[in-house]
Amino acid sequence: MPAKPEPAESGDVHLRSAKEIRGYHIEGADAAIGHVDDFIIDDETWAVRYLVVDTRNWWLDKKVLVAPHWTNRISWAEKKVFVDLSRQAIKNSPEWNATAPINREYEARLYDYYGRPVYWDSGDRPVKAPPPHQHSASRAR
Repeated sequence: MPAKPEPAESGDVHLRSAKEIRGYHIEGADAAIGHVDDFIIDDETWAVRYLVVDTRNWWLDKKVLVAPHWTNRISWAEKKVFVDLSRQAIKNSPEWNATAPINREYEARLYDYYGRPVYWDSGDRPVKAPPPHQHSASRAR
């Protein structure tokens, strides 16, 4: 489900500059995950495909990718992006190499790992059930 932005003081509530969002904190299901360091843009459609999340506050020298449509909510006032992913899920996610181009194979592994539907035309590719680590915060009652 796409993030539901909070109302802005004026103008289009969906329009923000990348410069403004860099540095926003990423809040996971169980703890802070990191902050927005950069963006991966689709060079054909100009769509933002991934937020590059810097996790250096708890996992040294690691950056991970989170698709914008995996966010639950954005708080412009708090400068935070909320995701339903745990720290452990982030830590065990497919490794991202910033020096290698992102290809469909890597994206498929990433989407399969998180149990999320893909954004591209997947043909006969089955959509896997959500992995056990997804929504772990809601099951821990």
